[in-house]
Amino acid sequence: MASSLAAQGGLRVLVSGAGIAGPTLAWFLARSGARVTVLERASDLLAQGQNIDLRGTALNVVHQMGVLDAIRACNTTEKGTEFVDDRGRPFATFALGEGGGGALTTEYEILRGDLAHILYKAAESQPGVDFRFGTTIERVVENGESAVRVELSSGEEVEYDVLVLADGQWSKMRKQVFGTEGLEVVDKNCYVGYYTVPRTSEDGEMSCIHIAPRSRVVLTRPDNHGTTRASFSIVPNDAAQKEAWERASRSRDRKLQMDLLRSEFGDIGWKAPRLLREMDAADDLYFQGVQQIRLAKWYKNRVVCLGDTAYAPTPLTGMGTSLAIDGAYLLAGHLSQLQPGQHPATAFQAYDEQFRPFVSKTQAIPFFVPRILHPQAAWSRWIVQTLIATAARVSRLSWITKLFATNKPTTLSDGLVAELDAPFPSFPAFRRS
Repeated sequence: MASSLAAQGGLRVLVSGAGIAGPTLAWFLARSGARVTVLERASDLLAQGQNIDLRGTALNVVHQMGVLDAIRACNTTEKGTEFVDDRGRPFATFALGEGGGGALTTEYEILRGDLAHILYKAAESQPGVDFRFGTTIERVVENGESAVRVELSSGEEVEYDVLVLADGQWSKMRKQVFGTEGLEVVDKNCYVGYYTVPRTSEDGEMSCIHIAPRSRVVLTRPDNHGTTRASFSIVPNDAAQKEAWERASRSRDRKLQMDLLRSEFGDIGWKAPRLLREMDAADDLYFQGVQQIRLAKWYKNRVVCLGDTAYAPTPLTGMGTSLAIDGAYLLAGHLSQLQPGQHPATAFQAYDEQFRPFVSKTQAIPFFVPRILHPQAAWSRWIVQTLIATAARVSRLSWITKLFATNKPTTLSDGLVAELDAPFPSFPAFRRS
């Protein structure tokens, strides 16, 4: 069998975005012999970010990369999740390692910035991978049959065989190359503000969730850096409120965002007053409207979208990071099998066809989410809290634990099994030597 194009050192790949998907893709492409350049707008890796976790087949991928131990070592130290009342008293607890499928915390909880750094270091060490920070694509000059040519922010024009857009759900290059036709933005009518505050004795080792009146939730989570990650989320209840949050989420006006958080959450007790006071000193305030990206076709000629750029599932699924890693592995695998003279669209189509069914299933969020955790009326809040407390008690029953234990392998799609070290799509270029 003829060697692949990548193995001959002929595949030149440009990746826009050094978050999660980009470095993962670069690592696997380099293993197959490709030459990869990764561009990142920031001058350095961004440290901020909230807690994320890895699930299912993504564990197979990072295990193959040899970074699973490093990920475990950067565990956030979170011991479980507590739902608390207005006085901060727990009424439902889901502890790490208890309740089988009921646990809300996993051993693979990690800050996004820590994971990005681990993946970056792994990719950087591979021959044929070059990272360029403080550099972006200004425009795609040509997306032709034989090559893709782009103009960089440095002013130079460069030519590659493949351009991968992994630069987030609001990618400007995606808009330039794909336009808006075939792009569906699914608004979940929820807004979140995140930032980091100093840890105090009242924070502890548990993630704490407070369901406040009028469709508001306050969340604190411990991290492994001695600080606390705070978030405020809201489901607007009228058009004026939604407009205010939409404006803040799209704005870079920090004062506008802080004023809105204080006006909407200033009357809540528990830890909220302290968190709002400490917001001024936070250097990582981030606003987000919870919206999905659904792209009808993930590629066009020699340009392909990856991760949130193609299929942002929202934090409501808990699967954004895992989808980015899984997708990077599959895309790299199909690119590694290209033969000399074969167009990359062949690999893009295989990646799309194999991965899209699982992405679609992941994005199928029930219609009552996130509204169910953001009740508006006092009576509905009481019902939700009662249901959560009941679920916590039931999940600790031994027979329930055995019934819903999560140590069974789960199938992503044909040939993709989530149990660690279980069979994964076999790409010869990635086999350990």
